[in-house]
Amino acid sequence: MTAPTVLLAIDIGGTFTDLVALDFDSGRVAVEKLLTTYPDPSLAVLEGARSLLERAGLSPARIRYVVHGTTLITNTLIERKGARTALLATAGFRDAVEIGNEGRYDMYDLALRKPAPLAERRLRFDVPERTLADGRVWQPLDLACLACLRQVCAQLRAERVEAVAICFLHAYTNPAHELAAREIVEAELPGVAVSASHQVAPGMREYPRASTTIANAYVQPVTGRYLERVEEGLQSSGIAAPLNIMLSSGGTTTVAASRDFPIRLVESGPAGGALAGLHWGRLLGQTDVFAFDMGGTTAKAALTRAGELAISHQSEVAHVHRFKRGSGLPLMTPMIEMIEIGAGGGSIAHLNALGLPAIGPESAGSSPGPASYGAGGTQPTVTDADLLLGYLNPDYFAGGDIQLDRQAARASFAKLSAALDLPLERTAWGVHQLVNENMAAAARVHAAERGLEIRRYCMVATGGAGPVHACGVASGLGVRRIIIPPIAGVASAFGFLTAPIAFDFTRSYVSRLDELDLGELNRILAELEQDGRRIVEAAGVAAQDISARLNIDMRYVGQGYEVRVPFAMDELQQRHIAEMRRVFEAEYRAFYGQLADGVPIEAVNWRILISGPQPRVDAAEFGEARTASDSPVARRHVRFAPDQAPMETPVFRRERLSASWSAEGPCIIEEEASTTVVAPGWSVAVAASGCLLLTREDAQA
Repeated sequence: MTAPTVLLAIDIGGTFTDLVALDFDSGRVAVEKLLTTYPDPSLAVLEGARSLLERAGLSPARIRYVVHGTTLITNTLIERKGARTALLATAGFRDAVEIGNEGRYDMYDLALRKPAPLAERRLRFDVPERTLADGRVWQPLDLACLACLRQVCAQLRAERVEAVAICFLHAYTNPAHELAAREIVEAELPGVAVSASHQVAPGMREYPRASTTIANAYVQPVTGRYLERVEEGLQSSGIAAPLNIMLSSGGTTTVAASRDFPIRLVESGPAGGALAGLHWGRLLGQTDVFAFDMGGTTAKAALTRAGELAISHQSEVAHVHRFKRGSGLPLMTPMIEMIEIGAGGGSIAHLNALGLPAIGPESAGSSPGPASYGAGGTQPTVTDADLLLGYLNPDYFAGGDIQLDRQAARASFAKLSAALDLPLERTAWGVHQLVNENMAAAARVHAAERGLEIRRYCMVATGGAGPVHACGVASGLGVRRIIIPPIAGVASAFGFLTAPIAFDFTRSYVSRLDELDLGELNRILAELEQDGRRIVEAAGVAAQDISARLNIDMRYVGQGYEVRVPFAMDELQQRHIAEMRRVFEAEYRAFYGQLADGVPIEAVNWRILISGPQPRVDAAEFGEARTASDSPVARRHVRFAPDQAPMETPVFRRERLSASWSAEGPCIIEEEASTTVVAPGWSVAVAASGCLLLTREDAQA
C-alpha cells in the first residue's frame, strides 16, 4: 500500500473556497477554486475536495494531513448569528461589557453607535464572589452563592440559553471560583457550551477579557456543529487523515482545541495569506515583506519586522464602522498583526451620504456575486470595474469556470456613472483607482504607526484580486518590487501548508523586575508549557520535535500599555533579570526613540508559544510541465489612465512562460486563479522559483 504523502489545505473565504493539495512524491501542486456555499460553507469544502482529488488523480487514502481555515467565526460575529449566550460575572461587573472603556472612537460623531454586547443585559448575572488581583479570596463562593448559581441556571434553562460565559474578577490569578461555577453550570445545564475566562483569555483588563470570553461562548455551538460536519464529510469521502484547524496566530491545532477555543480562529483565513507572503519573501531572500492579500470580499495586509510576522494579542471584530478602531468588540487572543486595508473584488461601489464615491463595506459575496457573474447581481463592484477596464478576461475567469458578462457589468455602472456625470469607463477607472488609493493610504498609516519605512519593503501580492491591483497599490506607496507567487489566487490555502502545529498560552503576572518571585514565576511558566505540549502532542507532534518560545509584555511603572519583548525560554534565575531589563530597553528605544531613565520596569504578561517543526514545502512544483511559449496568446485594449485611450496590450498565459522570460509593461499575465496586471513603467520577469518579479523602472539596483 502506498504511504500517505499528500497534504490538503482548505480555505473558506467570503466569496470563494480554495483548495490546494501538495503531493510530496512528485512535488506537484493541484488547486481547486469554487464559490463559497451559503448558509452551509461545508458543502463547498466537501465538493471541492472531491473535485480536486478527482482532477488530480489522487487517492483519498494518500492524504496524510488536512488543514482548514475558515471565515465562519468572523461571519458569525458580524452577522450576530451565534448562540443565545449568558454571562456570569462578579457582583457589580455584569455591565462591564456595556460600559466598555468609556472612550469614544469618533469624538465628533454625535450619532455614534457602539457595538452591542453579544450577551444581552437580561442574560447577564451578578455572582456574589470576589478575588483580589494577587489571587487572595476577598468574598468566597460559599454555599449561599452556590445555591444562587443553581437558581440562575434554572432561569437560563427556561430562557433556552445555548452558551454560558463565566468571567470573574482576577480569575487569571486564581481560577478556583470560575472552576466551581463551571462545574455547577455543566451539571445543571448539560449540553450547553461553557467558556471560562481563565482559560479563554487569562490576562488582565476586565472589559476585553469579558468580551473575548463571551465571544468564545457565542460561537462555540455553531463552530462545533460545523467542524463535525466537515470531519464526518471528509471521512465519508475516504479521507481518514487528521483534520487540523488554522489559528489566527499562524499555527494550526486540533479540532478538539478549536471547539474549546473557537475565538482563536477569528482571523483563520487571512493568516494564510500573511504566511504565504512570508514564505515567498524568504524564498527570494526578502526579509522586509509587505504581504498584500486581496480576495473577493476584503483586502488584508501584514508587515514583517526583522523577517518575522508580528503577533498581536489585542484586536477587534464586528466593527460598527469598518475602518474605525474602537468601534468593534475587543478580543484578547493571539493573531498575526494584520489590517483590513480595503475592499475586495465583490465590494460594492456607491455614493456615500456626502454624495462622494465610496467602495464597500457591503459586498456582493458569492451569491449573487458581482453583476458580471450573471447570477442576479445588479450593483457595481470592483470586479465589474476591472472587467470594464480590460484587466480581466471574461472567458478565463477562475480558469473559465465563471463566464463574466461584460454587458451586465456595464449595466451595473450605468446609474453610478449618471450620478457622477462621467463616462462609464471613466467611472470604472475611478472605482479601480479609489480602491488602490484607499489601500495604499491604510498601509502607509499602519507602517508609520509601527515606525517602519514601507518604501523599502517588497510586496508579495496574493488573492484573486491582489495581482490585479498590485502595481496601483505599490505605486501609491512608493514600493518598487512586487512578487507574484505561483497559484497566487489560492495563496492563503497554500500558506496553511507552511504553518507549524502550535498553540499560545498567556498568564498575567504583574511585578517589578527587582521584585520578581522567580519560584512562583517558574511554576507558572512550567504549567503553561505543560498545557501547550499536551495540545501539540495531541495533534501528532513527537515530544522531541516540540519547541517553546517566551515573550514578555513589559512597561515602565505607571504606563497603561506594554512592549512585547522576546526572551530565551529557560528556567529563570536571578541573572536573567538584568537581561530582561536590557532587551526591554532595546525594544522600547526602537519603538519610542528614547528611554524613561530612573523609572522602574515591570513585567505584566508572560506568553509561551509551543510549536512543532516548520513544514518544508520548498520543493513544490506548480503546474504541469508544458512546452514553453513566450508569445502572447491574445491582445486586448486596456485602460491604464483616466484621460488616455485604452492601450493594445499583450496577454500571456503564465504556465507557458519560460524560466528566462521577461517583458516591459504594459502586459497582462493570466492564470487559472488570478490575473497579474503589469502597468506601464513596470517590468516583469520569471524567477527560478516560478514567481513573477515586478520592478519599477526607477527602482534602485
